[in-house]
Amino acid sequence: MNHQSSGGDLGRIAGRVVVITGASSGIGEATAQAFARRGTRLVLAARDAQALAGVAAACRRLGADVETVPTDVTDSQAVRQLASRALAFGGLDIWVSNVGVGAVGSFVETPISAHEQVIRANLIGHMNDAHAALPIFIRKGRGVFINMISLGGFAAAPYAAAYSASKFGLRGFGEAIRAELADRPHIHVCDIYPAFVDTPGLRHGANYTGAAITAPPPVLDARRVAEAIVATAEQPRDTVMVGSVTRLVRLAHALAPNLSGRLMAVLMRRHFRRAQRVAITDGNLFSPPEPAGGIDGGFRSPSQRSLTTVLTAGLAAGVCAALVAGAVTRRPRHATPALRARLDRLRQ
Repeated sequence: MNHQSSGGDLGRIAGRVVVITGASSGIGEATAQAFARRGTRLVLAARDAQALAGVAAACRRLGADVETVPTDVTDSQAVRQLASRALAFGGLDIWVSNVGVGAVGSFVETPISAHEQVIRANLIGHMNDAHAALPIFIRKGRGVFINMISLGGFAAAPYAAAYSASKFGLRGFGEAIRAELADRPHIHVCDIYPAFVDTPGLRHGANYTGAAITAPPPVLDARRVAEAIVATAEQPRDTVMVGSVTRLVRLAHALAPNLSGRLMAVLMRRHFRRAQRVAITDGNLFSPPEPAGGIDGGFRSPSQRSLTTVLTAGLAAGVCAALVAGAVTRRPRHATPALRARLDRLRQ
């Protein structure tokens, strides 16, 4: 039975049918458990059937009805079948579009096939989700589509060019379809922007640098992001920031996008020279990771150093660069030609 609310918005979500893609680990797994605790009915999707089964078992222990549908979101037909399975399970009220992969490496040294796969999963996959979910919402007159983006939707990440392209594109996509649906007040397209999150995602991702990669602090617990997603389903908002770092990065990029990006690139190169050497890998781009599953990545451990210190310094440097950029836009009236030229270079 598809439970309907008396109002247009979802309000209380007990009994609602929720689809979650990328549900086999990390934020997706934490979100599945958070919705299970609210008494929703879950349709969980990811490529790895075995990992999905483990997440489903945990959600059933929390009292939820759960259906698992192994799905590759880059396959539009498979995503349409996922939507059909949700309807057969009792309807469709909330869709959490959560799949995300990454590839770290110099743009020219990263295989073009890897760049393409990041775009397929992170952008086309979310478009496939929306193309399957939104017609159902339009027919019934209501629904919530939640896009998992990240702070990468506001500030480019050097040495993760395809990831940046996908997240910037996903932000534009969300804004575009939200505008198209503006005359349908009970259909919501909501974008979630968490800061760095402690999930297995970095270990699962492709790495073409040969250097160990970790997450910069402060690193969020995935369960905190999951609670933000559930809160958004209950009370939809267009844009949801999770973690103060996201707001800081957004401000720094708005003030000085070129300076902050260049400083980050310098710091990343320094890290790659000093970090522990690891094997080059395609990670989970083309097949599910092994081992799969698990919410936590272990990046909140005090023993995690290297890139964490570097990128925290980089973030602070980016903010300082933004403030400097704002200052140098006001050149001293009586500056010498040499000083003016130096200030002009800083502004470029």
